[in-house]
Amino acid sequence: MEKLSTSVTEYLRADPFGFTAAQKEDQFLGLINRLTAHHAELCPDYSRIIRPLFPAGMEAESLSEVPFIPVRLFKLLDLSSIPVADAVRTMTSSGTTGQQVSRIYLDKETSTAQTRALTQIMGSVLGKSRMPMLVVDSSAVIKDRAMFSARGAGIRGFSMFGKDIEYAFDENMNLRTEEINRFLEKHDGSPVFLFGFTFMVWEHLCEELRRRGKVISIPSGILLHGGGWKKLASLNISNDEFRSAVRDTTGVQKVVNYYGMVEQTGSIFVECDEGYLHSSSYSEIIVRDPVTYKVVANGSEGVIQVVSVLPMSYPGHSILTEDMGTVVGNDDCRCGRPGRYFVISGRIKDAEVRGCSDTFAA
Repeated sequence: MEKLSTSVTEYLRADPFGFTAAQKEDQFLGLINRLTAHHAELCPDYSRIIRPLFPAGMEAESLSEVPFIPVRLFKLLDLSSIPVADAVRTMTSSGTTGQQVSRIYLDKETSTAQTRALTQIMGSVLGKSRMPMLVVDSSAVIKDRAMFSARGAGIRGFSMFGKDIEYAFDENMNLRTEEINRFLEKHDGSPVFLFGFTFMVWEHLCEELRRRGKVISIPSGILLHGGGWKKLASLNISNDEFRSAVRDTTGVQKVVNYYGMVEQTGSIFVECDEGYLHSSSYSEIIVRDPVTYKVVANGSEGVIQVVSVLPMSYPGHSILTEDMGTVVGNDDCRCGRPGRYFVISGRIKDAEVRGCSDTFAA
């Protein structure tokens, strides 16, 4: 049998949105079963958790039978399938003061796979060429190692799709108006890639421009944003209202939301023009009843389980999140992408606050 990392690398050559739901499961499930067996052998804590709870274990006959662990376990245990000392990078989740954070240990193979998957997925949104990039955040986030968690990692990860990178805010989250104007003048007429966490874009860009009675003009811009919906939901701000605010204050017409988490870096789910999030070829979503954990029918809300082929150095390939959502359908989205598409409706009631921009807002 091929080495696991070789099998994952081969699989990542697939078109990121090239499989129907049925085609994908046929090829995807075997690799997920191998990952389960791999982590059960190399991560004792993971093995002790799944073996009594999932007797089928490494021989799941469908994705719905694949063992899963709750995402919060990564805050309670050092779940790693490599010696921690051998990790080339350790990622941490966002957390407010006093909260425990997830620690995700990456070896070279896993880090490379994450980068490749992210590049493939983002190519479908941004194309193959790098664009001038405006980061809707402060450069202090990546300069201060104490702040370098999911927020800093997100900026660094998506920065590989940009060039001539400029930051919209100073270290106190004040708009750098002169620098933004110079950046836009320099790249007048060119497509511009904007990236930011949702609450940052709303509060520190859109709302600040409204307070000043000003607009900036980036009609050829593409904004990618994610995280921080909890704060906006508490303000009763919908996705449509968010998009409208971005367009009114910046002129950006293409606004793309994404769903992802540090526990499955690289396995992001991007929004299509119809407003739905889509599974890529490299990851899948399952929705379960939050009481019985049985898979619910399409159209029914439940707690989200995310499954990914990428995590080889830690047992994060099948995780039960603390997010609620609904699978809308399979293979029939009007955008034309095959596969499963869905919406996120919020956090499980009383779930711990998390998320990059929610944390800043707190």
